[in-house]
Amino acid sequence: MKVALAQLNYTIGDFEGNAQKIVDAITKAKSSGADLVVFSELSVTGYYPHDLLEKKEFIHKAEAAVNEIAKHCVGIAAVVGAPRINVHEQGKNLYNSAFFLADGKIQSVHNKTLLPTYDIFDEYRHFEPNSTFDVVHYKGEKIAITICEDLWDEQPTANEFGKDKLYNVSPMEELSRFDPDFMVNLSASPFSYNQEGWRKNVLISKARDYKTPILYCNQVGAQTELIFDGGSVFIDETGEIVKELKYFEEDFLLIDTGSRGGKELQPEAGYIEKIHDALVLGIRDYFQKMGFKQATLGLSGGIDSAVTVVLAVRALGAENVRVLLLPSKYSSEHSVEDARVLAENLGIRYDIVHIQEAVDAFEKELAPLFEGCPPDVTEENLQARARGIYMMAISNKFGHILLNTTNKSECAVGYGTLYGDMNGGLAVLGDVYKLDVYKLSRFMNKDGEIIPENSIVKPPSAELRPDQKDSDSLPDYEDLDAMLFNYIELNKSPLEITALGFDEAVVRRVIRMVNMNEYKRFQAAPILRISSKAFGFGRKMPLVARY
Repeated sequence: MKVALAQLNYTIGDFEGNAQKIVDAITKAKSSGADLVVFSELSVTGYYPHDLLEKKEFIHKAEAAVNEIAKHCVGIAAVVGAPRINVHEQGKNLYNSAFFLADGKIQSVHNKTLLPTYDIFDEYRHFEPNSTFDVVHYKGEKIAITICEDLWDEQPTANEFGKDKLYNVSPMEELSRFDPDFMVNLSASPFSYNQEGWRKNVLISKARDYKTPILYCNQVGAQTELIFDGGSVFIDETGEIVKELKYFEEDFLLIDTGSRGGKELQPEAGYIEKIHDALVLGIRDYFQKMGFKQATLGLSGGIDSAVTVVLAVRALGAENVRVLLLPSKYSSEHSVEDARVLAENLGIRYDIVHIQEAVDAFEKELAPLFEGCPPDVTEENLQARARGIYMMAISNKFGHILLNTTNKSECAVGYGTLYGDMNGGLAVLGDVYKLDVYKLSRFMNKDGEIIPENSIVKPPSAELRPDQKDSDSLPDYEDLDAMLFNYIELNKSPLEITALGFDEAVVRRVIRMVNMNEYKRFQAAPILRISSKAFGFGRKMPLVARY
């Protein structure tokens, strides 16, 4: 059978736009000679709609869109994802469903069985799990239809809990009893640089274990913090990858399930390149789907703002990025020069605004209130908040979105000022550790210097007091990032991290910093997720706790 995989970028709640994309792909598949075209999970609504699923109008619009799409399935069949009302009196009101469309109407509906409730996922909040299984008989073939996690029954996590089975039913086993000719899987699997290989290995092992070809169609594009990388594949019954679609781009591929020749695989990219491409896509989709075009940020001459502005330019175009250089009396001349050179290398508009007069005015007005108190971090924070006022003024006046430049290492330990350098509508590097920010800068400079070398090699500093360096307050980033990764991504205890060779007192201080700064992260901008455990939806910690 000739099956087309349509790897598309959807917008949550844009029923007209999503349906048009799907119909266009159906038309293309039909003209290409396809018998069947497969789309991703919840393709009609976009993934994940969260509590929009509790609105009746939202569900009715989804139903209407599916029926409209079905009218175009004449001479070709399609499988699309959408919510379906549960007509039974028991359980949740909805199913997460795959609709098999042919002859101009809905022929059958196949509901998702394994509803994820880990990390960013909470599908059981809205959906009832499936309990019945069947296959589609179409053009002499038996087709098993699964949705995302139905293809596996283990949680994709690096910690010890990932070794255990999550579910007491396996849709793969149930469907294998029908001896299907091949299986299609509608997926919405977000990108994670440290688990990307896990997903592909699962697909390979399941095809091999059940001796069944698998056509896996993933979503591409970003939905706020989630970034879907595509990478849809056709895997034969031996577990061999025969066809692979592009990463971080919409793609379309016609596959002959009876043919194993003519392999089409994507070039293997390193994890830093993938993080780069994911962040560019995340910025671009956040702006386009929100209806914004222009971004602004503060350019300090440091590595974080440098990497952020390059990503912004690559996502939005130089004409849509504007920066402010906001030196104080503690800003070094070379930092201002590095920022200026970078702005000119990128061809973006920049303005230099000296903040010292504003800071001095704040200090003067506060002096009576602070009488008898020595200067401390309060005065440092005044500088960050003065910069935040200027940046938000540009954002408000010209309708720009302010990009936050805080990296994951700083975000984890609270090395940032609320209502100052933590301002922003989108945190670009909030899931990227400091060492990987440096690696991103090197990747950006691989074809010629864009980011000035001095921004990369100089010791990192907030430049809020004389001769300040990050190392005055924090462990070296080589150690800090390793401790944070083990604590956040791998969920290891202080004792387990200490056993890796780190000083116990330093480990406990770092973990205490992570825990006590949860209130800051609670107020932070949405963070583009590129790892298995990002701050935000996927990591829910109490603000007040003794642990």
